[in-house]
Amino acid sequence: MVGRTISHYRIAEKLGAGGMGVVFKAEDTRLGRAVALKFLPEDLARDRQAVERFRREARAASALNHPNICTIHDIDEIEGRHFIVMELLEGETLKHHIGGKPMDNERLLDLALGLAEALDAAHSEGIFHRDIKPANLFITRRGRLKILDFGLAKLAPERRGKSDDPAAPTVSIDPEVLTNRGAVIGTVAYMSPEQARGQQLDARTDLFSCGAVLYEMATGQQAFTGPATPVIHDAILNRTPAPAGQLNANLPPELDHIIQKALEKDRDIRYQSAADMRADLKRLKRDRDSSRISTPAPVASAAAPLRRRLAVPALLGMVVVALVAAWRLGWFAGGSSGRLPELAQRQITASPSEDPVMRAAISPDGKLMAYTDLTGIHLRQVDTGETRLVPLPDGFCFR
Repeated sequence: MVGRTISHYRIAEKLGAGGMGVVFKAEDTRLGRAVALKFLPEDLARDRQAVERFRREARAASALNHPNICTIHDIDEIEGRHFIVMELLEGETLKHHIGGKPMDNERLLDLALGLAEALDAAHSEGIFHRDIKPANLFITRRGRLKILDFGLAKLAPERRGKSDDPAAPTVSIDPEVLTNRGAVIGTVAYMSPEQARGQQLDARTDLFSCGAVLYEMATGQQAFTGPATPVIHDAILNRTPAPAGQLNANLPPELDHIIQKALEKDRDIRYQSAADMRADLKRLKRDRDSSRISTPAPVASAAAPLRRRLAVPALLGMVVVALVAAWRLGWFAGGSSGRLPELAQRQITASPSEDPVMRAAISPDGKLMAYTDLTGIHLRQVDTGETRLVPLPDGFCFR
């Protein structure tokens, strides 16, 4: 297949296989762009139901235009091989992205929002995915989440007429018959209880699966596990997984609550719409973003500027006391003569704008002066101009 030109697509390399198709990277020779071609496997090419399901995937996904859903460009057939032309995505599946470890909370929130918005867009068009799981979610190199593989998608009864393919066979196949009526649809570990029971499904089944995905993103572990399918079914139907917050102490309680609500076994108590889940996620993200902007620094550092502002007058008062003591003890020459100097005007300091004098005080005998500027506290002998600098304490600043 590699190197061949099919229709106007030149196939470059095989990207992978699994589920309902084999995917190749190709070049659209008409438009000069890279695309992905998803082929129905040869062993299914003659299976009428498989072909219809494959075509249904293309119809369902092509009806959706959303940045968090893989774009379908075209569907075609050559030599009996059916294929879908999709946008080429570079990155990795969410399954590999999680890698068995809890994700960063902010990253988790961003991806969860993308998933909720994509599901809201699909459900608004009456399309239920029914196989939401980490392997069907793709993280692009730019960090955007994309939903893949609508092979199990179901169209709501009231919407089926809207997206009928005019090229479909005259004898139609009931979508429910594509997997025997009452059969289990989806991937076991991410099924909703109603899926496990083979019941009629609606949008809420995607929300349960979404909750299972978020649980794995938050904890690095699947919500429902077991050595065999019946054991997993029993866990989905009858057992509640440990709260995600118990497995990840850094998980915000609000996000833990969102996950638990999505995993409610009774779908009447579960989230009723993807829009409701999206609203809760957006609210949590907004509150966390606002908190990061407005949260003060730790108490010690937040209180420090206030203490420094209050300390300026007190420190200057201590300097005045020191001046009196220095005068009485004779630290400056003639400090203890006791005679008051003659009164006269004299400029003692300058106060340039780049280094202004903040505070000033003079000793009782007029011989010593203390003043502060940006460099520290200065003690000056008025007659001689001799000055001693008292450096400010570390971290001290004027306000």
